Amino acid sequence: MHLPVGQLHHLHESEEATSHMNKPDSRFWTIFFEVYEALPRQGPGDRSSCERALSYCKDLPASPAILDLGCGGGGQTLHLAELTTGSICAIDNHAPSIECLNRRIAEQGLSHRVGAIVGDMAQPEQPPEHFDLIWSEGALYNIGLDNALRICRKLLRPGGYLAFTEPVWRNANPPPEVKASFDADYPDMGWAEDVVAAIKRHGFECLARFTLPDAAWWSDFYTPMEQRIQALRGKYDKDDEALAILDRLALEPEMHRRYSDCYAYEFYVARRPPAVPRD
Repeated sequence: MHLPVGQLHHLHESEEATSHMNKPDSRFWTIFFEVYEALPRQGPGDRSSCERALSYCKDLPASPAILDLGCGGGGQTLHLAELTTGSICAIDNHAPSIECLNRRIAEQGLSHRVGAIVGDMAQPEQPPEHFDLIWSEGALYNIGLDNALRICRKLLRPGGYLAFTEPVWRNANPPPEVKASFDADYPDMGWAEDVVAAIKRHGFECLARFTLPDAAWWSDFYTPMEQRIQALRGKYDKDDEALAILDRLALEPEMHRRYSDCYAYEFYVARRPPAVPRD
């Protein structure tokens, strides 16, 4: 899951969006999910970036307890399963994504240590101080970064790690259409240094940060998205309404192609300080 460029990918995280999606005439959402649920990832990211972020979590237990918040279709969940030997709980509030992820988990023989559940990342029903690592790619902003950091700190054991991606500005004067798109979806989006300040404000150590490479936007996300849109144009070739929706969805990768110098996704790795030994 990630921040859209004008397409409201995460609108379904809100009550208003859920209401819209439940309306039988909401064709946008039908076609939206027909596109996005078929993608390897629903946002920018790739295996190499996942592996790089994990490399900063230097003293995880041999089999860490991991929570993937806002997992979407679970591309990063499955990468975490490949790169660790831990147990993973993946949470998202979109039930079809969870159903799809659990099928993939079963197909790959991972059900003994990886599970996906429908849940609200703003109120995860998980015990406090239970996890060694919380992971979230392009999802924390949905509930507000400050709120998300508070929640994650409570769920992490002392010494536990938090790894997440967050959209940030790279250009102080983006074109009006880019600024309008992000303002509509994430008006509080800041700069990379603002996120570091928030991390420290909530009692974390910021261990590392790096910018997702442009390839991480395309390999598992925008390239298959454009291929999927093209395939659906054939399915809906006589349906003007559906074609207009596909045109709307196609704006996002095209905007990134033109204006990727204006914004980025930054990967952050933070740590809740270990408990101080008592005398």
